[in-house]
Amino acid sequence: MILLQLFLTFLKIGTLAFGGCYGMLAFMIDECLAHGWLTMDEVLNFIAVAESMPGPIAVDMATFIGSSLGGLLGAILSVIAVVFTSFVLMLIVAKFFKNFINYPVIRKTLNCIQPVVIGIILATATSFLLTEIFNISTIHSIFTFNWKSVIILGIIIATAFGFKKLRKQTISPILLIIVSGILGVLFFGL
Repeated sequence: MILLQLFLTFLKIGTLAFGGCYGMLAFMIDECLAHGWLTMDEVLNFIAVAESMPGPIAVDMATFIGSSLGGLLGAILSVIAVVFTSFVLMLIVAKFFKNFINYPVIRKTLNCIQPVVIGIILATATSFLLTEIFNISTIHSIFTFNWKSVIILGIIIATAFGFKKLRKQTISPILLIIVSGILGVLFFGL
């Protein structure tokens, strides 16, 4: 039963979510919380691990969630489901893209979708900010300020900007993840 539920849920996510992996993330979080599969803390931990892994975050999250709930078969079904619709649509678009893009209705539709995708990504970022910095997980949560998270965020931003100024190039995301991990252990312990 859980395998079918995983497959159908991730198929829905892969079919209805727009904006690539980060656009899917908000939808994926809502679905996991609605099904009671994960708590918000577990979701945030999964995202932290998925961000540090190679590959798209939606596929990494589907793998983690599927494997934690349904083992290896759950992971495989979740990944297949989350990429299935995009895979099929990309095959169709690749075949007919030159003809599609010339239609004004297609061009206007894509232009209208872009702000929605940006909104979804900003909503996800705002959700993380409220949860991690202000410790607000529900509308009735008491506002508290997580100074440790703010300090870590400040150090990461300063490191990225400082590196860019000194070296005239952007810092490797992998290095920022390692620095974040070290700071997390220093500030929050193991």
